[in-house]
Amino acid sequence: MNRLALLAATALSLAVGTITPAVAAAPADPIETVTSCGNSGLQAGLATRVCAEITGTAITFYGKVGLAGPPSPGSPQPAAKELLTTLSVEVVGTAAPRTQVKPLLFTGATLEVRATAVTVRCGATVRGTFGVTAYPRPAAPVVHELTLAC
Repeated sequence: MNRLALLAATALSLAVGTITPAVAAAPADPIETVTSCGNSGLQAGLATRVCAEITGTAITFYGKVGLAGPPSPGSPQPAAKELLTTLSVEVVGTAAPRTQVKPLLFTGATLEVRATAVTVRCGATVRGTFGVTAYPRPAAPVVHELTLAC
Protein backbone atom coordinates (compact mmCIF):
# COMPACT_ATOMS: atom_id res chain seq x y z
CA MET A 1 0.00 0.00 0.00
CA ASN A 2 1.42 3.34 -0.91
CA ARG A 3 1.66 6.29 1.43
CA LEU A 4 -1.28 8.14 -0.04
CA ALA A 5 -3.61 5.14 0.32
CA LEU A 6 -2.41 4.55 3.90
CA LEU A 7 -2.95 8.22 4.78
CA ALA A 8 -6.45 8.17 3.25
CA ALA A 9 -7.39 4.98 5.14
CA THR A 10 -6.17 6.46 8.43
CA ALA A 11 -8.05 9.72 7.86
CA LEU A 12 -11.21 7.81 6.97
CA SER A 13 -11.05 5.66 10.10
CA LEU A 14 -10.49 8.74 12.27
CA ALA A 15 -13.42 10.52 10.65
CA VAL A 16 -15.73 7.54 11.15
CA GLY A 17 -14.63 7.27 14.81
CA THR A 18 -15.48 10.90 15.47
CA ILE A 19 -18.80 10.80 13.62
CA THR A 20 -20.10 7.62 15.27
CA PRO A 21 -21.62 8.55 18.62
CA ALA A 22 -20.50 6.64 21.66
CA VAL A 23 -23.26 4.38 22.88
CA ALA A 24 -23.45 3.96 26.62
CA ALA A 25 -25.93 1.87 28.51
CA ALA A 26 -28.59 4.03 30.10
CA PRO A 27 -28.28 3.88 33.88
CA ALA A 28 -31.13 1.98 35.48
CA ASP A 29 -33.30 4.04 37.79
CA PRO A 30 -32.45 3.00 41.34
CA ILE A 31 -35.45 1.77 43.28
CA GLU A 32 -35.87 3.88 46.37
CA THR A 33 -36.45 2.26 49.77
CA VAL A 34 -39.15 3.90 51.88
CA THR A 35 -39.51 3.24 55.61
CA SER A 36 -42.91 3.31 57.27
CA CYS A 37 -43.52 2.74 61.00
CA GLY A 38 -46.58 2.16 63.14
CA ASN A 39 -47.27 3.64 66.55
CA SER A 40 -44.99 2.73 69.41
CA GLY A 41 -46.19 0.80 72.43
CA LEU A 42 -45.01 -0.38 75.82
CA GLN A 43 -44.34 -4.07 76.32
CA ALA A 44 -42.45 -5.67 79.19
CA GLY A 45 -41.58 -2.16 80.40
CA LEU A 46 -39.83 -1.36 77.10
CA ALA A 47 -40.74 0.77 74.09
CA THR A 48 -41.59 -1.24 70.98
CA ARG A 49 -42.43 -0.39 67.39
CA VAL A 50 -42.93 -2.30 64.15
CA CYS A 51 -41.71 -0.80 60.87
CA ALA A 52 -41.60 -1.76 57.20
CA GLU A 53 -39.02 -1.06 54.50
CA ILE A 54 -40.68 -0.92 51.07
CA THR A 55 -38.51 -1.35 47.96
CA GLY A 56 -40.64 -1.67 44.84
CA THR A 57 -42.99 -4.57 45.60
CA ALA A 58 -40.74 -6.11 48.29
CA ILE A 59 -41.58 -5.37 51.93
CA THR A 60 -39.40 -6.21 54.94
CA PHE A 61 -40.93 -5.79 58.39
CA TYR A 62 -38.82 -5.36 61.51
CA GLY A 63 -39.57 -4.84 65.17
CA LYS A 64 -37.60 -2.51 67.44
CA VAL A 65 -37.31 -2.72 71.20
CA GLY A 66 -35.54 -0.14 73.35
CA LEU A 67 -35.72 1.81 76.58
CA ALA A 68 -39.02 3.61 77.15
CA GLY A 69 -37.12 6.79 77.95
CA PRO A 70 -33.64 8.04 78.74
CA PRO A 71 -32.17 6.86 82.03
CA SER A 72 -31.90 9.42 84.82
CA PRO A 73 -28.48 11.01 85.17
CA GLY A 74 -26.29 8.96 87.49
CA SER A 75 -28.63 5.97 87.51
CA PRO A 76 -27.15 2.49 87.03
CA GLN A 77 -27.42 0.62 83.75
CA PRO A 78 -30.70 -1.25 83.41
CA ALA A 79 -30.59 -4.90 84.38
CA ALA A 80 -30.42 -7.36 81.51
CA LYS A 81 -33.82 -8.82 80.54
CA GLU A 82 -34.54 -12.07 78.78
CA LEU A 83 -37.11 -11.33 76.09
CA LEU A 84 -39.12 -13.53 73.80
CA THR A 85 -40.02 -11.66 70.61
CA THR A 86 -42.64 -12.61 68.05
CA LEU A 87 -42.72 -11.00 64.60
CA SER A 88 -45.52 -11.92 62.20
CA VAL A 89 -46.02 -10.79 58.60
CA GLU A 90 -49.28 -11.37 56.77
CA VAL A 91 -50.47 -10.50 53.28
CA VAL A 92 -54.09 -9.90 54.25
CA GLY A 93 -56.56 -12.29 52.65
CA THR A 94 -54.05 -14.51 50.85
CA ALA A 95 -52.31 -16.81 53.30
CA ALA A 96 -51.60 -17.48 56.95
CA PRO A 97 -49.11 -15.15 58.61
CA ARG A 98 -45.41 -16.03 58.63
CA THR A 99 -44.29 -15.93 62.25
CA GLN A 100 -40.84 -16.05 63.77
CA VAL A 101 -40.16 -16.35 67.49
CA LYS A 102 -36.75 -15.28 68.73
CA PRO A 103 -35.29 -15.06 72.25
CA LEU A 104 -33.13 -11.99 72.95
CA LEU A 105 -31.13 -10.59 75.83
CA PHE A 106 -31.88 -6.89 76.25
CA THR A 107 -29.06 -4.95 77.94
CA GLY A 108 -30.12 -1.36 77.29
CA ALA A 109 -29.26 -0.85 73.62
CA THR A 110 -32.04 -0.76 71.03
CA LEU A 111 -32.50 -4.11 69.27
CA GLU A 112 -34.06 -4.95 65.91
CA VAL A 113 -35.73 -8.20 64.88
CA ARG A 114 -36.07 -8.57 61.09
CA ALA A 115 -38.39 -10.78 59.09
CA THR A 116 -37.61 -12.06 55.62
CA ALA A 117 -38.84 -9.90 52.76
CA VAL A 118 -42.17 -10.64 51.12
CA THR A 119 -43.05 -9.69 47.56
CA VAL A 120 -46.63 -8.57 47.02
CA ARG A 121 -48.73 -7.35 44.14
CA CYS A 122 -49.81 -3.73 43.82
CA GLY A 123 -52.84 -2.90 45.94
CA ALA A 124 -52.18 -5.70 48.46
CA THR A 125 -52.49 -4.97 52.18
CA VAL A 126 -49.68 -6.26 54.39
CA ARG A 127 -49.74 -6.41 58.19
CA GLY A 128 -46.77 -6.69 60.53
CA THR A 129 -47.23 -7.55 64.22
CA PHE A 130 -44.46 -7.38 66.83
CA GLY A 131 -44.79 -8.68 70.38
CA VAL A 132 -42.34 -8.79 73.30
CA THR A 133 -42.74 -10.98 76.38
CA ALA A 134 -40.62 -10.87 79.55
CA TYR A 135 -41.69 -12.96 82.52
CA PRO A 136 -44.15 -12.22 84.14
CA ARG A 137 -45.37 -9.61 81.62
CA PRO A 138 -47.31 -10.85 78.59
CA ALA A 139 -46.98 -9.37 75.12
CA ALA A 140 -49.15 -6.47 73.99
CA PRO A 141 -48.27 -6.54 70.27
CA VAL A 142 -47.93 -3.44 68.14
CA VAL A 143 -49.32 -3.61 64.61
CA HIS A 144 -48.48 -1.79 61.39
CA GLU A 145 -50.61 -2.27 58.31
CA LEU A 146 -50.03 -0.78 54.89
CA THR A 147 -51.39 -1.07 51.37
CA LEU A 148 -48.82 -1.16 48.59
CA ALA A 149 -49.51 1.54 46.04
CA CYS A 150 -47.58 1.22 42.79
